Amino acid sequence: MYGVSMEAPLTPPVPLGALLPARELGLRHLAGPVEADVHGVHASEMADPSPYLLGGELLLTAGAALTDAEAYVARLSEAGVAALGFGVAPVHEEVPPGLAEACDRYGLPLLEVPPGTPFTAVARAVWRLMAEARTRELRRVTEAQQSLAAAAARPDPVPAVLSRLAASLGGHVVLLPAGPSAGRSAGRALPPETAEALSALLARVGPPGGAATATDSAAGWSLTAYALGDGPVLGVARPDRTPGDHAVTAIAAVLLTLLTADRPEGDAAAALTRLLLDGDPAGALAPGPWHVVHARGSGDPHALAAALGTVLLDPRGDRVRLLTDREPAPQPGWRLGVSAPAGPAGLATATAQAGRALDRAEAARTPLARHTGGGLAALVDPAEARAHAESLLSPLGPAHRETLRAWLAHHGSWDRTAAALGVHRNTVRQRVARAAGLLALDLDDPDARMELWFALRALDSTDNSPVT
Repeated sequence: MYGVSMEAPLTPPVPLGALLPARELGLRHLAGPVEADVHGVHASEMADPSPYLLGGELLLTAGAALTDAEAYVARLSEAGVAALGFGVAPVHEEVPPGLAEACDRYGLPLLEVPPGTPFTAVARAVWRLMAEARTRELRRVTEAQQSLAAAAARPDPVPAVLSRLAASLGGHVVLLPAGPSAGRSAGRALPPETAEALSALLARVGPPGGAATATDSAAGWSLTAYALGDGPVLGVARPDRTPGDHAVTAIAAVLLTLLTADRPEGDAAAALTRLLLDGDPAGALAPGPWHVVHARGSGDPHALAAALGTVLLDPRGDRVRLLTDREPAPQPGWRLGVSAPAGPAGLATATAQAGRALDRAEAARTPLARHTGGGLAALVDPAEARAHAESLLSPLGPAHRETLRAWLAHHGSWDRTAAALGVHRNTVRQRVARAAGLLALDLDDPDARMELWFALRALDSTDNSPVT
Protein backbone atom coordinates (compact mmCIF):
# COMPACT_ATOMS: atom_id res chain seq x y z
CA MET A 1 0.00 0.00 0.00
CA TYR A 2 1.21 3.46 -0.84
CA GLY A 3 1.02 6.95 0.65
CA VAL A 4 2.08 10.15 -1.03
CA SER A 5 3.63 13.43 -0.04
CA MET A 6 1.43 16.46 -0.54
CA GLU A 7 4.46 18.75 -0.62
CA ALA A 8 4.63 21.59 -3.13
CA PRO A 9 6.23 20.79 -6.47
CA LEU A 10 9.50 22.29 -7.55
CA THR A 11 9.40 25.69 -9.22
CA PRO A 12 8.96 25.46 -13.00
CA PRO A 13 11.56 27.21 -15.18
CA VAL A 14 10.86 30.53 -16.89
CA PRO A 15 10.77 30.55 -20.72
CA LEU A 16 13.42 32.94 -21.98
CA GLY A 17 10.89 34.43 -24.38
CA ALA A 18 8.81 35.65 -21.42
CA LEU A 19 11.53 38.22 -20.61
CA LEU A 20 11.70 39.81 -24.05
CA PRO A 21 8.31 41.58 -24.06
CA ALA A 22 9.11 43.42 -20.80
CA ARG A 23 9.57 47.04 -21.94
CA GLU A 24 11.11 48.12 -18.66
CA LEU A 25 14.03 45.75 -19.30
CA GLY A 26 14.60 46.54 -22.97
CA LEU A 27 16.29 43.20 -23.64
CA ARG A 28 17.11 42.39 -27.26
CA HIS A 29 17.66 38.92 -28.68
CA LEU A 30 20.86 38.90 -30.78
CA ALA A 31 21.95 35.33 -31.44
CA GLY A 32 21.21 31.67 -30.77
CA PRO A 33 17.73 30.25 -30.30
CA VAL A 34 15.07 32.26 -28.52
CA GLU A 35 13.68 29.15 -26.80
CA ALA A 36 15.33 28.24 -23.49
CA ASP A 37 14.27 27.35 -19.95
CA VAL A 38 15.74 29.63 -17.30
CA HIS A 39 16.07 28.11 -13.81
CA GLY A 40 17.92 31.01 -12.20
CA VAL A 41 20.11 34.09 -12.69
CA HIS A 42 23.82 34.49 -12.05
CA ALA A 43 26.04 37.55 -12.67
CA SER A 44 29.78 37.11 -13.11
CA GLU A 45 32.73 38.90 -14.69
CA MET A 46 35.00 35.87 -14.41
CA ALA A 47 36.72 34.59 -17.53
CA ASP A 48 35.46 31.12 -16.60
CA PRO A 49 32.43 31.13 -14.26
CA SER A 50 31.51 27.54 -15.12
CA PRO A 51 32.78 26.02 -11.82
CA TYR A 52 30.18 28.13 -10.00
CA LEU A 53 27.20 27.25 -12.20
CA LEU A 54 24.63 24.49 -11.77
CA GLY A 55 23.20 24.70 -15.29
CA GLY A 56 20.04 26.39 -16.50
CA GLU A 57 21.12 29.91 -15.49
CA LEU A 58 20.71 33.18 -17.35
CA LEU A 59 24.31 34.39 -16.99
CA LEU A 60 24.71 38.17 -16.91
CA THR A 61 28.08 39.79 -17.71
CA ALA A 62 29.52 43.08 -18.92
CA GLY A 63 32.44 41.30 -20.57
CA ALA A 64 35.16 42.76 -18.36
CA ALA A 65 37.22 39.55 -18.59
CA LEU A 66 36.17 38.58 -22.12
CA THR A 67 39.27 37.95 -24.27
CA ASP A 68 38.39 34.81 -26.23
CA ALA A 69 34.69 34.71 -27.15
CA GLU A 70 34.90 31.26 -28.70
CA ALA A 71 36.42 29.62 -25.61
CA TYR A 72 34.13 31.59 -23.29
CA VAL A 73 30.94 30.46 -25.04
CA ALA A 74 32.22 26.88 -25.31
CA ARG A 75 32.71 26.74 -21.51
CA LEU A 76 29.25 28.20 -20.87
CA SER A 77 27.64 25.75 -23.27
CA GLU A 78 29.39 22.81 -21.62
CA ALA A 79 28.23 24.06 -18.18
CA GLY A 80 24.62 23.99 -19.38
CA VAL A 81 23.97 27.74 -19.22
CA ALA A 82 20.47 28.52 -20.50
CA ALA A 83 21.30 31.94 -21.97
CA LEU A 84 23.84 34.76 -21.88
CA GLY A 85 22.87 38.36 -21.15
CA PHE A 86 25.55 40.88 -22.19
CA GLY A 87 25.42 44.31 -20.58
CA VAL A 88 26.36 47.17 -22.91
CA ALA A 89 28.48 49.86 -21.19
CA PRO A 90 30.63 50.67 -19.38
CA VAL A 91 33.16 48.08 -20.64
CA HIS A 92 31.86 47.58 -24.19
CA GLU A 93 29.88 50.06 -26.27
CA GLU A 94 28.22 47.20 -28.14
CA VAL A 95 28.08 43.43 -28.01
CA PRO A 96 31.28 42.08 -29.65
CA PRO A 97 30.43 40.53 -33.05
CA GLY A 98 32.62 37.54 -32.27
CA LEU A 99 30.50 36.78 -29.21
CA ALA A 100 27.28 36.70 -31.22
CA GLU A 101 28.88 34.45 -33.85
CA ALA A 102 30.12 32.03 -31.18
CA CYS A 103 26.67 31.93 -29.55
CA ASP A 104 25.12 31.09 -32.92
CA ARG A 105 27.61 28.25 -33.44
CA TYR A 106 27.03 26.75 -30.00
CA GLY A 107 23.28 27.35 -29.92
CA LEU A 108 23.49 29.58 -26.84
CA PRO A 109 20.83 32.33 -26.68
CA LEU A 110 22.40 35.79 -26.45
CA LEU A 111 20.53 38.84 -25.11
CA GLU A 112 21.68 42.45 -25.13
CA VAL A 113 21.10 44.25 -21.82
CA PRO A 114 20.88 48.01 -22.48
CA PRO A 115 22.87 50.53 -20.40
CA GLY A 116 19.81 51.70 -18.47
CA THR A 117 18.88 48.21 -17.23
CA PRO A 118 20.62 47.05 -14.02
CA PHE A 119 21.38 43.33 -13.79
CA THR A 120 19.34 43.29 -10.57
CA ALA A 121 16.27 44.36 -12.55
CA VAL A 122 16.70 41.37 -14.86
CA ALA A 123 17.15 39.05 -11.88
CA ARG A 124 14.03 40.41 -10.16
CA ALA A 125 12.00 39.92 -13.32
CA VAL A 126 13.11 36.27 -13.52
CA TRP A 127 12.32 35.62 -9.84
CA ARG A 128 8.91 37.26 -10.27
CA LEU A 129 8.10 35.11 -13.28
CA MET A 130 9.29 32.02 -11.39
CA ALA A 131 7.06 32.87 -8.43
CA GLU A 132 4.09 33.29 -10.76
CA ALA A 133 4.90 29.98 -12.47
CA ARG A 134 5.16 28.24 -9.11
CA THR A 135 1.79 29.63 -8.04
CA ARG A 136 0.21 28.39 -11.26
CA GLU A 137 1.78 24.96 -10.81
CA LEU A 138 0.61 24.73 -7.21
CA ARG A 139 -2.89 25.66 -8.30
CA ARG A 140 -2.80 23.08 -11.07
CA VAL A 141 -1.64 20.33 -8.70
CA THR A 142 -4.23 21.26 -6.08
CA GLU A 143 -7.05 21.27 -8.60
CA ALA A 144 -5.84 17.96 -10.07
CA GLN A 145 -5.73 16.32 -6.65
CA GLN A 146 -9.22 17.57 -5.85
CA SER A 147 -10.58 16.29 -9.14
CA LEU A 148 -8.90 12.91 -8.62
CA ALA A 149 -10.42 12.64 -5.15
CA ALA A 150 -13.85 13.47 -6.58
CA ALA A 151 -13.37 10.84 -9.31
CA ALA A 152 -12.46 8.22 -6.70
CA ALA A 153 -15.79 8.81 -4.98
CA ARG A 154 -17.86 7.99 -8.09
CA PRO A 155 -19.78 4.71 -8.52
CA ASP A 156 -17.21 3.39 -11.04
CA PRO A 157 -14.08 4.98 -9.59
CA VAL A 158 -11.19 3.29 -11.40
CA PRO A 159 -11.99 4.47 -14.95
CA ALA A 160 -12.97 7.86 -13.53
CA VAL A 161 -9.57 8.27 -11.86
CA LEU A 162 -7.75 7.13 -15.01
CA SER A 163 -9.65 9.62 -17.17
CA ARG A 164 -9.03 12.46 -14.74
CA LEU A 165 -5.32 11.59 -14.47
CA ALA A 166 -4.94 11.55 -18.27
CA ALA A 167 -6.70 14.92 -18.54
CA SER A 168 -4.59 16.47 -15.76
CA LEU A 169 -1.35 15.36 -17.42
CA GLY A 170 -2.50 15.98 -20.97
CA GLY A 171 -1.29 12.49 -21.84
CA HIS A 172 -2.20 8.82 -21.87
CA VAL A 173 -2.58 6.36 -18.97
CA VAL A 174 -3.13 2.62 -18.83
CA LEU A 175 -3.87 0.28 -15.91
CA LEU A 176 -3.03 -3.40 -16.24
CA PRO A 177 -4.74 -5.44 -13.52
CA ALA A 178 -3.38 -8.61 -11.97
CA GLY A 179 -4.56 -11.77 -13.72
CA PRO A 180 -6.00 -12.27 -17.18
CA SER A 181 -8.46 -9.34 -17.14
CA ALA A 182 -8.15 -6.74 -19.88
CA GLY A 183 -6.45 -3.47 -19.08
CA ARG A 184 -8.03 -0.03 -19.09
CA SER A 185 -6.68 3.11 -20.73
CA ALA A 186 -7.62 6.76 -21.10
CA GLY A 187 -6.37 9.92 -22.71
CA ARG A 188 -4.62 10.85 -25.93
CA ALA A 189 -3.70 8.30 -28.56
CA LEU A 190 0.00 7.42 -28.59
CA PRO A 191 2.30 7.29 -31.60
CA PRO A 192 3.12 3.64 -32.46
CA GLU A 193 6.72 3.97 -31.28
CA THR A 194 5.60 5.44 -27.95
CA ALA A 195 2.91 2.81 -27.43
CA GLU A 196 5.42 0.03 -28.05
CA ALA A 197 7.92 1.55 -25.60
CA LEU A 198 5.23 1.94 -22.93
CA SER A 199 4.18 -1.70 -23.32
CA ALA A 200 7.79 -2.81 -22.89
CA LEU A 201 8.13 -0.59 -19.82
CA LEU A 202 4.98 -2.02 -18.21
CA ALA A 203 6.38 -5.53 -18.61
CA ARG A 204 9.43 -4.58 -16.52
CA VAL A 205 7.53 -3.75 -13.32
CA GLY A 206 5.18 -5.62 -11.08
CA PRO A 207 6.20 -9.31 -11.12
CA PRO A 208 8.01 -10.76 -8.07
CA GLY A 209 11.59 -9.54 -8.10
CA GLY A 210 10.79 -6.89 -10.69
CA ALA A 211 11.22 -3.15 -10.34
CA ALA A 212 8.62 -1.07 -8.50
CA THR A 213 8.95 1.75 -11.02
CA ALA A 214 10.64 2.27 -14.37
CA THR A 215 11.08 5.23 -16.70
CA ASP A 216 11.81 5.70 -20.39
CA SER A 217 11.14 8.11 -23.26
CA ALA A 218 10.08 7.63 -26.87
CA ALA A 219 9.18 10.01 -29.70
CA GLY A 220 9.28 12.98 -27.35
CA TRP A 221 7.01 11.41 -24.69
CA SER A 222 8.07 10.79 -21.08
CA LEU A 223 7.07 7.31 -19.90
CA THR A 224 6.72 5.93 -16.37
CA ALA A 225 5.38 2.62 -15.04
CA TYR A 226 4.39 2.00 -11.41
CA ALA A 227 3.65 -1.26 -9.63
CA LEU A 228 0.56 -0.76 -7.46
CA GLY A 229 0.54 -3.14 -4.54
CA ASP A 230 0.85 -6.83 -5.37
CA GLY A 231 -0.56 -6.91 -8.89
CA PRO A 232 -1.84 -3.92 -10.93
CA VAL A 233 0.57 -1.80 -12.94
CA LEU A 234 -0.02 1.83 -13.91
CA GLY A 235 1.56 3.26 -17.05
CA VAL A 236 1.76 7.00 -17.72
CA ALA A 237 2.83 8.76 -20.93
CA ARG A 238 2.98 12.55 -21.18
CA PRO A 239 4.32 14.79 -23.95
CA ASP A 240 5.57 17.49 -21.58
CA ARG A 241 6.97 17.01 -18.12
CA THR A 242 6.31 19.65 -15.45
CA PRO A 243 7.44 19.69 -11.81
CA GLY A 244 3.93 18.98 -10.51
CA ASP A 245 3.32 15.93 -12.69
CA HIS A 246 4.85 13.54 -10.19
CA ALA A 247 2.68 14.84 -7.33
CA VAL A 248 -0.44 14.41 -9.47
CA THR A 249 0.56 10.92 -10.61
CA ALA A 250 1.52 9.87 -7.08
CA ILE A 251 -1.88 10.77 -5.60
CA ALA A 252 -3.54 8.88 -8.46
CA ALA A 253 -1.31 5.87 -7.73
CA VAL A 254 -2.40 5.95 -4.08
CA LEU A 255 -6.05 6.13 -5.01
CA LEU A 256 -5.80 3.34 -7.59
CA THR A 257 -3.88 1.16 -5.14
CA LEU A 258 -6.63 1.59 -2.56
CA LEU A 259 -9.37 1.06 -5.12
CA THR A 260 -7.87 -2.10 -6.65
CA ALA A 261 -6.49 -3.70 -3.47
CA ASP A 262 -7.83 -7.11 -2.43
CA ARG A 263 -9.24 -6.05 0.94
CA PRO A 264 -12.13 -7.22 3.10
CA GLU A 265 -15.28 -5.33 2.25
CA GLY A 266 -15.21 -1.84 3.73
CA ASP A 267 -11.43 -1.67 4.30
CA ALA A 268 -10.67 0.08 1.01
CA ALA A 269 -13.46 2.57 1.56
CA ALA A 270 -12.24 3.30 5.08
CA ALA A 271 -8.64 3.81 3.93
CA LEU A 272 -9.77 6.01 1.06
CA THR A 273 -11.93 8.09 3.41
CA ARG A 274 -8.98 8.65 5.75
CA LEU A 275 -6.84 9.70 2.82
CA LEU A 276 -9.37 12.10 1.30
CA LEU A 277 -11.00 13.59 4.39
CA ASP A 278 -8.26 13.56 7.01
CA GLY A 279 -5.46 14.58 4.65
CA ASP A 280 -3.38 11.82 6.22
CA PRO A 281 -1.90 9.46 3.62
CA ALA A 282 -0.08 7.61 6.39
CA GLY A 283 -3.47 6.57 7.72
CA ALA A 284 -3.96 4.47 4.58
CA LEU A 285 -0.56 2.79 4.72
CA ALA A 286 0.06 -0.81 5.64
CA PRO A 287 1.70 -1.31 9.05
CA GLY A 288 5.16 -1.56 7.51
CA PRO A 289 7.86 -1.40 8.62
CA TRP A 290 8.69 1.59 6.42
CA HIS A 291 12.03 3.25 5.78
CA VAL A 292 12.38 6.96 5.07
CA VAL A 293 15.37 7.76 2.86
CA HIS A 294 16.95 11.16 2.25
CA ALA A 295 19.29 11.23 -0.75
CA ARG A 296 21.58 13.65 -2.49
CA GLY A 297 23.31 12.95 -5.81
CA SER A 298 23.49 13.67 -9.50
CA GLY A 299 21.32 10.84 -10.83
CA ASP A 300 17.67 10.59 -11.85
CA PRO A 301 15.48 10.58 -8.71
CA HIS A 302 12.94 8.32 -10.44
CA ALA A 303 15.65 5.79 -11.26
CA LEU A 304 16.73 5.93 -7.60
CA ALA A 305 13.16 5.31 -6.51
CA ALA A 306 12.94 2.33 -8.85
CA ALA A 307 16.16 0.90 -7.43
CA LEU A 308 14.80 1.26 -3.89
CA GLY A 309 11.51 -0.37 -4.87
CA THR A 310 9.16 2.58 -4.43
CA VAL A 311 7.15 5.16 -6.33
CA LEU A 312 7.00 7.47 -3.32
CA LEU A 313 9.55 10.21 -3.75
CA ASP A 314 9.59 13.93 -3.13
CA PRO A 315 12.36 15.83 -4.98
CA ARG A 316 12.97 19.15 -3.24
CA GLY A 317 15.93 21.37 -4.01
CA ASP A 318 19.12 19.34 -3.99
CA ARG A 319 17.65 16.61 -1.77
CA VAL A 320 15.28 13.72 -2.53
CA ARG A 321 13.00 12.15 0.08
CA LEU A 322 11.67 8.64 -0.41
CA LEU A 323 9.46 6.17 1.44
CA THR A 324 9.98 2.44 0.90
CA ASP A 325 9.01 -0.82 2.52
CA ARG A 326 12.24 -2.47 1.35
CA GLU A 327 15.59 -2.45 3.15
CA PRO A 328 17.57 0.33 1.39
CA ALA A 329 21.03 -0.46 0.01
CA PRO A 330 23.76 1.89 -1.30
CA GLN A 331 23.15 3.20 -4.82
CA PRO A 332 25.83 4.41 -7.28
CA GLY A 333 26.01 8.18 -7.59
CA TRP A 334 24.01 8.84 -4.41
CA ARG A 335 24.56 9.42 -0.72
CA LEU A 336 21.71 8.04 1.36
CA GLY A 337 20.49 8.65 4.89
CA VAL A 338 18.12 5.92 6.14
CA SER A 339 15.76 6.12 9.09
CA ALA A 340 15.07 3.40 11.59
CA PRO A 341 12.13 1.14 10.56
CA ALA A 342 8.87 2.89 11.41
CA GLY A 343 5.14 2.41 11.26
CA PRO A 344 2.80 4.93 9.61
CA ALA A 345 2.41 6.94 12.80
CA GLY A 346 6.18 7.37 13.13
CA LEU A 347 6.96 8.77 9.68
CA ALA A 348 7.47 12.35 10.90
CA THR A 349 10.17 11.18 13.33
CA ALA A 350 11.63 8.85 10.69
CA THR A 351 12.09 11.64 8.15
CA ALA A 352 14.00 13.69 10.71
CA GLN A 353 16.20 10.64 11.41
CA ALA A 354 16.87 10.17 7.69
CA GLY A 355 17.85 13.82 7.31
CA ARG A 356 20.40 13.58 10.11
CA ALA A 357 21.70 10.30 8.73
CA LEU A 358 22.26 11.91 5.32
CA ASP A 359 24.22 14.72 6.97
CA ARG A 360 26.44 12.11 8.62
CA ALA A 361 26.88 10.22 5.35
CA GLU A 362 28.06 13.37 3.61
CA ALA A 363 30.36 14.37 6.46
CA ALA A 364 31.95 10.90 6.46
CA ARG A 365 31.81 10.60 2.64
CA THR A 366 30.11 7.23 2.84
CA PRO A 367 27.43 6.06 0.38
CA LEU A 368 24.89 5.24 3.10
CA ALA A 369 24.37 6.04 6.77
CA ARG A 370 21.60 4.63 8.95
CA HIS A 371 19.98 6.14 11.99
CA THR A 372 21.36 4.72 15.20
CA GLY A 373 19.83 4.98 18.64
CA GLY A 374 21.68 5.63 21.85
CA GLY A 375 21.17 9.32 22.55
CA LEU A 376 23.45 12.23 21.67
CA ALA A 377 26.65 10.19 21.72
CA ALA A 378 25.37 8.03 18.86
CA LEU A 379 25.02 11.08 16.61
CA VAL A 380 28.80 11.53 16.41
CA ASP A 381 31.21 9.12 14.80
CA PRO A 382 33.29 7.55 17.63
CA ALA A 383 36.60 8.04 15.78
CA GLU A 384 35.80 11.69 15.13
CA ALA A 385 34.71 12.19 18.75
CA ARG A 386 37.93 10.63 20.05
CA ALA A 387 40.09 12.75 17.72
CA HIS A 388 38.33 15.90 18.89
CA ALA A 389 38.70 14.88 22.53
CA GLU A 390 42.43 14.23 22.16
CA SER A 391 42.89 17.63 20.53
CA LEU A 392 40.83 19.47 23.13
CA LEU A 393 42.39 17.76 26.15
CA SER A 394 45.97 17.59 24.85
CA PRO A 395 47.25 20.33 27.24
CA LEU A 396 46.24 18.22 30.27
CA GLY A 397 48.20 15.45 31.90
CA PRO A 398 46.60 12.27 33.29
CA ALA A 399 46.15 13.69 36.80
CA HIS A 400 44.36 16.80 35.62
CA ARG A 401 42.13 14.78 33.26
CA GLU A 402 41.03 12.39 35.99
CA THR A 403 40.47 15.20 38.49
CA LEU A 404 38.42 17.14 35.94
CA ARG A 405 36.38 14.03 35.10
CA ALA A 406 35.60 13.37 38.78
CA TRP A 407 34.80 17.03 39.47
CA LEU A 408 32.35 17.18 36.57
CA ALA A 409 30.81 13.83 37.56
CA HIS A 410 30.18 15.23 41.06
CA HIS A 411 28.64 18.45 39.71
CA GLY A 412 31.50 20.66 40.86
CA SER A 413 31.50 19.51 44.48
CA TRP A 414 35.00 19.93 45.93
CA ASP A 415 34.41 17.69 48.93
CA ARG A 416 32.84 14.77 47.05
CA THR A 417 35.48 14.97 44.34
CA ALA A 418 38.26 14.94 46.94
CA ALA A 419 36.69 11.94 48.67
CA ALA A 420 36.32 10.05 45.37
CA LEU A 421 39.97 10.67 44.44
CA GLY A 422 41.40 10.27 47.94
CA VAL A 423 43.09 13.68 47.93
CA HIS A 424 42.67 16.96 49.84
CA ARG A 425 39.98 19.36 48.61
CA ASN A 426 42.65 22.07 48.07
CA THR A 427 44.42 19.66 45.69
CA VAL A 428 41.20 19.35 43.72
CA ARG A 429 40.84 23.14 43.59
CA GLN A 430 44.40 23.58 42.39
CA ARG A 431 44.12 20.93 39.67
CA VAL A 432 40.77 22.20 38.37
CA ALA A 433 42.05 25.77 38.30
CA ARG A 434 45.21 24.64 36.52
CA ALA A 435 43.14 22.65 33.97
CA ALA A 436 40.94 25.68 33.30
CA GLY A 437 44.03 27.79 32.68
CA LEU A 438 45.65 25.26 30.36
CA LEU A 439 42.43 24.87 28.37
CA ALA A 440 41.61 28.59 28.42
CA LEU A 441 38.02 27.74 29.40
CA ASP A 442 35.58 29.25 31.88
CA LEU A 443 34.41 26.25 33.88
CA ASP A 444 31.46 28.25 35.20
CA ASP A 445 30.08 28.18 31.64
CA PRO A 446 27.68 25.20 31.27
CA ASP A 447 28.56 24.90 27.56
CA ALA A 448 32.25 24.52 28.44
CA ARG A 449 31.43 21.90 31.08
CA MET A 450 29.25 19.98 28.63
CA GLU A 451 31.92 19.92 25.93
CA LEU A 452 34.57 18.77 28.41
CA TRP A 453 32.30 16.03 29.75
CA PHE A 454 31.62 14.61 26.29
CA ALA A 455 35.32 14.83 25.41
CA LEU A 456 36.35 12.97 28.56
CA ARG A 457 33.66 10.32 27.96
CA ALA A 458 34.95 9.84 24.40
CA LEU A 459 38.36 8.78 25.72
CA ASP A 460 38.81 5.23 26.87
CA SER A 461 39.15 4.86 30.61
CA THR A 462 42.49 3.14 30.13
CA ASP A 463 43.91 6.48 28.96
CA ASN A 464 43.71 7.75 32.52
CA SER A 465 46.69 7.04 34.70
CA PRO A 466 46.44 6.84 38.49
CA VAL A 467 46.74 10.14 40.29
CA THR A 468 49.89 10.58 42.25
